[in-house]
Amino acid sequence: MKLKVDRTILLKALAHIQSVAEKRNTIPILANVLIEVQDGQMTLTATDMEIAIIETIQAESLENGAVTAPASVLYEIVRKLPDSAIIELTHTSIDMPLSLRAGKYATSLNVLDVEEFPSMTSGDFPHNFQISTEVLRKLIEQTRFAISTEETRYYLNGIYFHITNSENENKLCAVATDGHRLAKVECTMPEGAENIPGVIIPRKTIYEIYKLLEEAEEDIQIMLSDTRIQLNFGSVTLTSKLIDGTFPEYERVIPKNNTKVLRVGKQDFATAVARVAAISMERSRPVKLSLDNNSLVLSASSVDQGNAKEELDGSQVQYESTPLEIGFQARYLNDITDQIDNQVEFILADNSAPTIVRDVDDPSALYVLMPMRV
Repeated sequence: MKLKVDRTILLKALAHIQSVAEKRNTIPILANVLIEVQDGQMTLTATDMEIAIIETIQAESLENGAVTAPASVLYEIVRKLPDSAIIELTHTSIDMPLSLRAGKYATSLNVLDVEEFPSMTSGDFPHNFQISTEVLRKLIEQTRFAISTEETRYYLNGIYFHITNSENENKLCAVATDGHRLAKVECTMPEGAENIPGVIIPRKTIYEIYKLLEEAEEDIQIMLSDTRIQLNFGSVTLTSKLIDGTFPEYERVIPKNNTKVLRVGKQDFATAVARVAAISMERSRPVKLSLDNNSLVLSASSVDQGNAKEELDGSQVQYESTPLEIGFQARYLNDITDQIDNQVEFILADNSAPTIVRDVDDPSALYVLMPMRV
């Protein structure tokens, strides 16, 4: 195998690839990237046996062939080469290293047998549809903060995508929860998605998809089976296993009878929460919301540091129900208000029942937050 490739093009592809390659080296071949050269194209593949990413880029192929090389080492070398470098890769036989040259720089990398490199991309995907980059980014961006990191509840370690019926219209719905807060976002169901199974996309896959979405411009093609998902981003294809588990019946935890409504400006509220929460270094310390007629007082206290409070008045607050005191973890409040642009709506019952949080200007998103004892 022999090729020449522009450093900028190769670096961009390796940045996508190397984050998937297994770095713990429990299976050595999984730390490598598979490089295949065929008639003017260079294809790079990495996998950890849960996710696989394949990217095809343009290269000057001087001799077709394939080789595997350490993904993270190759990435670091290419990253530190000059921007304008033209990289030449040469591999002559299975028992020889991969030679890399760029100008006056030269190095060689140990390789592993191409035949040992596993494939994750074969098999059938009976469901196939397209979704816009903007819509998929929103579904992920507004729910990923609520993904659980508790490994014993593995079925919560991802985002649950499924079709639901809302106001007599089928919607594609994304839901994530960690038991303390829940995020649910809906969009119009894409054509061809009506029969897809409900699937849980793992947390690591979600973050790899989100990184690719930052550069994507065209619609994303999604293919699904009961156990795997494949997404095509033009020259990049990501394939991932799905979480084999049953997502809980989340609709049961969304309150139906909350009647007390608080509306407050997002910026006023978020900055006030941050200021009063600064009194305590404990991440789980609650912020107390004391509600009265068109008045909201936020307060927090710490045994070691003292206490703090801030009042938002009628020019910033709309609340016309009976007085209420309720506490929430500051970080959870901020995670949710980060998803909201202008005005936040809290729909409350009492100081121990789940609270619904909405963006007044965006009915497609709904959040549920469990209170804390204060």
